[in-house]
Amino acid sequence: MQLRYNFRLYPSQGQRQALARAFGCARTVFNDGLRLRQDAREAGLPYISDGKLSKRVITEAKKTPDRAWLGEVSAVILQQALADLNTAYRTFFASISGKRKGRKVAAPRFRSRKDSRQAIRFTKNARFAVTPGGKLRLPKIGDVPVRWSRSLPSDPSSVTVVKDSAGRYFASFVVETSHQSLPETDSEIGIDLGLTHFAITSDGQKVANPRLLRRAAKKLRKAQKALSRKEKGSANRQKAKLKVAKAYAKVTETRRDWAHKLSTSLIRDNQAVYVENLAVSGMARTKLAKSVHDAGWSQFVGMLEYKAARYGRYLGKIDRWFPSSKLCSACGTIAESMPLNVRSWTCPCGTTHDRDINAAINILAAGQAERLNDCGAPVRPGLVPAQRGEAVTHPKPTRQAGISVL
Repeated sequence: MQLRYNFRLYPSQGQRQALARAFGCARTVFNDGLRLRQDAREAGLPYISDGKLSKRVITEAKKTPDRAWLGEVSAVILQQALADLNTAYRTFFASISGKRKGRKVAAPRFRSRKDSRQAIRFTKNARFAVTPGGKLRLPKIGDVPVRWSRSLPSDPSSVTVVKDSAGRYFASFVVETSHQSLPETDSEIGIDLGLTHFAITSDGQKVANPRLLRRAAKKLRKAQKALSRKEKGSANRQKAKLKVAKAYAKVTETRRDWAHKLSTSLIRDNQAVYVENLAVSGMARTKLAKSVHDAGWSQFVGMLEYKAARYGRYLGKIDRWFPSSKLCSACGTIAESMPLNVRSWTCPCGTTHDRDINAAINILAAGQAERLNDCGAPVRPGLVPAQRGEAVTHPKPTRQAGISVL
C-alpha cells in the first residue's frame, strides 16, 4: 500500500525564492489550462484534450515573451500541475454523470497566489534525490536541508513540496510499504464517538475529549484581535497574520498527534474495531459545529482505516441509522425516544444502561454480526430437497384419439 511520509524542510533564502518562482509557474500553468477549457466551452468548441492542452499551455507558451519565464523551473512540476487539472475535470465529470458516489464535486477553480497553501510535485522523471548528506536535491532549486524524524521504508515515487499558511515548508514523500501484520489477538471492540467523551469503548473505557481548539481559544482570540488592528497591506499586518496561522497550526498538529496515538493503541490491542459511520458534514451544520470540528472524528476514523489495512486488522463501519443508543443490549428492546440530555436509562427488563457504553456494546454486536455474514455465514436457510411422500401437483391427463397423454 502507498503511504505519505512528511518531513520539515529548511530552505535557504535563495531556495525560498526559487520555490516561490516554482509555485507561481505551476499556478500559472494550471490557471491557463483552466481558462482555455472554459473559453472553449463558452464558444461551443469541443473539449480540449490533455495532449493538446499541454502543448498549448507549456510547449508553445514558453516560446512567447509573456510566458518565457516558465523555462526557469523544472518542466515536471508544470506537467504535474496540468495533471492535477485533468484529474479535477475527470472527477467533476464522473460526479455529475453519477459514476462517482458520494457528494457532488464542483468544477475546477482558479488558483490564487494568496492561497494559504502552495504546493508543487516532483516525480521520478524530475530526478529528485536524497543526497548522502541527508538533503533533498530538487532540480533548479538545489539541496534543501531536511529534518528527518524517521527513515523511508522504500524509495519514494514522488515528492510534494508544500508551503503552509504558517510559512513552513514540508516534503511529502509517496512510498510503497508492505503489510506488517501484528500478532493476532482475540480482543474485539466497539467504539461510540461523542463530544463529552471523545471515544467510549464497549469494555467500559471512556477517553476524554481533549477540546484542543477551545483550550487554545484565549490565545487565538488575542492573536486575531491584534491582527484586526493592523493596517491592511502593512508589514505588521503580515506578521500578525503569520502569528495567527502558527497558533492554528499548533492546534492542528496537536490534534493529529493525539489521534495518531489513540488510533495506534486501539489497532494494536484489538483484532477488530467497529465504529459508527457518522455524517460529520451534516452535524457540522448544526449548533454543535465548533465542537464537531474540534473533535476531528473523520480524521480519527481515517487513521483507523489505513492502520487496520496495514497491520492486518479489521475495521467495521456500522450504519448511522442503527439505533445503538436506544437499543437495550440485554434484551433487544428499542426505546421510543432518547433525547441527548438522557445519559442513562432503565429498560423495562430492569437493566440500567449508561447511554454511551450501551451504544458501544450494540455497535460491537452489530459489527460482529455483519462481519460474520461477510465471511460467508448463511443469511437465509438454504433449499431443502423435497421428501418422497410430500404432496405434489400433477397435470391432468388428456385423451387424444384414445391415447392417454400426460
